Amino acid sequence: MQNKPDNDFAELVKDIANSYLGEASTRHIDAGRLPNRDTTIEIIRLLREILFPGYFGKQNLSSKTLEYHVGELLIALHDKLLEQIQHVLQHQATRARKVDPDAEQHAHAIVHDFLGTVPRLRVILATDVQAAFEGDPAAADTDEIIFSYPGFFAITVYRLAHELHIREVPLIPRIMTEYAHSVTGVDIHPGATIADYFFIDHGTGVVIGETSHIGKRVKIYQGVTLGALSTRDGQKLRGVKRHPTLEDEVTVYSGASILGGETVIGKGVVIGSNVFVTQSVPPSTRVTVKNPELQYRDHKPKEFKQELPPDWVI
Repeated sequence: MQNKPDNDFAELVKDIANSYLGEASTRHIDAGRLPNRDTTIEIIRLLREILFPGYFGKQNLSSKTLEYHVGELLIALHDKLLEQIQHVLQHQATRARKVDPDAEQHAHAIVHDFLGTVPRLRVILATDVQAAFEGDPAAADTDEIIFSYPGFFAITVYRLAHELHIREVPLIPRIMTEYAHSVTGVDIHPGATIADYFFIDHGTGVVIGETSHIGKRVKIYQGVTLGALSTRDGQKLRGVKRHPTLEDEVTVYSGASILGGETVIGKGVVIGSNVFVTQSVPPSTRVTVKNPELQYRDHKPKEFKQELPPDWVI
């Protein structure tokens, strides 16, 4: 026979339970079901199989059985996604202390609309693959990019999450991009707007904020931040353009920080490594830090001048 908890243990249980009831912002008691993170990750896996058949999941696919295979994947994906979106819509209604009698119908419409974007997303992602192949001489072929490049994986998950974000699905898009962030080190908010032919090389430490706008054929290297100047006003800034705009054909090298919602980086600009930018840059210019110095023993320092080409590769 098990011993009953002693008084100290019972008091501890009571104190912990009371702490749940006393702090509403971290409590999920007497509420609807939340989306499941593991199921959301499984949804990402299924979506990658649909986007890139033959690369992930079932191998040696035949064109004769392709439609059957896609149909099976769509059924599994539809059911999982529908369940998770229903949960999150009901949770959102509970948070607002409302009842959403149309949550199931709304979820069905979102899933149907979202899955209809798959052909278009495949076209856009093909441009991202091509941008990576053209922009990285270390890439042996496009298969290598699809299989192994962390930047491409982060972009893939972002593009999927963005489609859910613009359909006003709460929580799930952020779970998706934060999963990609945890795997790759690339943090792209699902609310960012990114055009095609986008390439992130190396990837680790890249941050792209919620209201960032990125044009076509933009290339970004590791450690780049597209951020806000200040978030001291917190929730008052929700919905405000806080992050920069990069126009077409911009290259941003490692460690650069570009901040501010009014900051526009013009077409064809090259931002050098470790540059800190808080104001707009006109098109077809290059921004670099001051040339370093060579320090000699017992001699005056000499400026280390180097002429950098308009574009270069890490």
